[in-house]
Amino acid sequence: MTAITATDRAGVRPYRVDISRGTNVSRVSSEWFSRPQDERYLSLGDLYHSVRTRADRATTRIVESRNVRVEARSDEPERLSLMMPGDDAPIAPTNWSFGQLCSLVGAPAAYLRQLPAALAGINLQHGLISHSGEHVKLLQTSDGRSELRAVTGPDYGRIWDHELVAAVMKIAGNGTGDTRWKVPGVLDWSAMTYNPMVDITHDTTTLYASDRDVFLFLVDDLHPIEAGRLPNGESDLYFRGFYTWNSEVGSKSLGIATFYLRAVCQNRNLWGVENFQEINIRHSKFAANRFAHEAAPALEHFAQSSPRSFIDGIAAARTKIVARKDEDRETFLRKEGFSKAETGKIIATVLAEEGHPPASVYDFVQGITAVARSRPHQDGRLDLESKARKLMERAC
Repeated sequence: MTAITATDRAGVRPYRVDISRGTNVSRVSSEWFSRPQDERYLSLGDLYHSVRTRADRATTRIVESRNVRVEARSDEPERLSLMMPGDDAPIAPTNWSFGQLCSLVGAPAAYLRQLPAALAGINLQHGLISHSGEHVKLLQTSDGRSELRAVTGPDYGRIWDHELVAAVMKIAGNGTGDTRWKVPGVLDWSAMTYNPMVDITHDTTTLYASDRDVFLFLVDDLHPIEAGRLPNGESDLYFRGFYTWNSEVGSKSLGIATFYLRAVCQNRNLWGVENFQEINIRHSKFAANRFAHEAAPALEHFAQSSPRSFIDGIAAARTKIVARKDEDRETFLRKEGFSKAETGKIIATVLAEEGHPPASVYDFVQGITAVARSRPHQDGRLDLESKARKLMERAC
């Protein structure tokens, strides 16, 4: 696999975008802000090697909780270790697995962490002996030192992080431009243009993995899609994107979000997002089957599908006129569940941004999402965005 070359870069120019439309999604930005450098990868190949290597060193088994022994050594008064059935040496829990173990037996992890190891061990041992669930599933790794990475219920359906990364690599290769799918470019705020050709560095990458999870965000930004025109006559350009996440140790579900967007800024906020869809799979007993038969095929379908249905949907919403007079506009919005204050703000926003009062479904959707972006609280913002999405779906 080869990445985009300097020759390829020369033929790609930034393109103008209008991020005042659509919604703003900050999930990727939250990941970008929180990841230290050792959790940032420059290619899917490197990330896959890391998570696959740790999986190859891992073993899983189910044991009776009452047979787990908690030890606190006098020479290490601040550390607890666990002796598992059949093991010759104790194993050290990670901070995450210690919390899971406490949760399973009903012990307050935050409180136990503040106690001397010996006292915390007594409390935890009591919980294990009296645990009503009886069995727990363990995930252990050995790399010169045995470590307990996860403690879950016996029916926990593990989807390995490397399985998700492998599914993404089937459509995205290395994620560096060797296929349509790549780490995104950057929005130039001064020119309001989006440059898809940006070097992949630890500051710009959107490929993340820690000892608890993986998170990947890729876009098809070298092939922008025109879906109508802006008020000034320029093309309204979008490109496709998706992000996906998983935790093989149980810190979160597996999920995939697909969407169309207009830009990604340096802080990895997504701007001008439309047609956002999400799949979540809990790590229940049949999670692996659901991933194989639902999530992975859905991702591949999105990656390979034509944007025609999206373009047609935008066109239909633009041509569906639902209000021609001020009275019609107010009536339409009030019937859709908007308050009088919201109705006035939506109409005024469209008039200010589009240069004309709202008439089509698309006009109203743009006004609603613009008002949603100004909401300080997430619940209120999501409520408005949900109403806008339903309007758009009905128009299509």
